[in-house]
Amino acid sequence: MILMLVTASISLFMQAQLGTLFLGHFGYIHLLSFLTIYAVPVAYFSAKNGNIKRHKTSMVALYVGGMLVAGTFALLPGRLLHGWLFV
Repeated sequence: MILMLVTASISLFMQAQLGTLFLGHFGYIHLLSFLTIYAVPVAYFSAKNGNIKRHKTSMVALYVGGMLVAGTFALLPGRLLHGWLFV
């Protein structure tokens, strides 16, 4: 979980290369970093306090965000992975 937080924090310093930019730096993909920075501590403290339902919800949100949303962004035209797989 610590590595997820570190990676999400570091990614906030990387400028978006495609799509609409917000504040001259952030793109839609940065929303996943903010989701991770919010959901990881919520999941940890929920599990620690015995609120398993909230922990499960946070973990499912992270999984869906990480696999489906990030995967979709990675496969968009103009991205490196799209070039490798479809061109």
